[in-house]
Amino acid sequence: MGERTQARDEEFRRFVTGRWPRLMRTAYLLTGEQHAAEDLVQTTLEQVYVAWRKVGSADEPEAYVRRVMINAHARKHRKRLREFLAPKDDFGLVREVPDTGDRIAQADDRGVLLTALAQLPPRQREAVVLRYWEDLTESQTAEAMGCSVGAVKSNAAKGIAKLRAIPGLAETVTYGGRKR
Repeated sequence: MGERTQARDEEFRRFVTGRWPRLMRTAYLLTGEQHAAEDLVQTTLEQVYVAWRKVGSADEPEAYVRRVMINAHARKHRKRLREFLAPKDDFGLVREVPDTGDRIAQADDRGVLLTALAQLPPRQREAVVLRYWEDLTESQTAEAMGCSVGAVKSNAAKGIAKLRAIPGLAETVTYGGRKR
């Protein structure tokens, strides 16, 4: 193997190692189950590795990889509007150290939230996950989803409205240490 190939492989390995927890979290939120999330991340990384020279030199490689993941997920579920199954639990999910300012991480009952997300149509789920869980801007979310900012706003608003209509969900989320 040439020096350039080894350097590229090492750069890719460092990228994957550093981003693995976040990629798994996003994939899990998109798919609703651990094994499907692992498959989605693996498929994404296979596609990205082949084009790593281009991806690694991009301004935001993580955004590029996220877009590849969302496209792979969308292709798999394009024909079925509601293929997401509510996860029974999140056992084995790669954990990140929770950010104390992350309101989603403060949810008392994570299972209720994941079940509620699983009930959303795919595009609404993607918009909600990317905007509010991944904390992307509207334009970053639009770029990741391959749609307009208006479509992101619409899908996110509809998704949030459906989540708010689910009985008991609002009671499981705490805000600043107090129940809302």
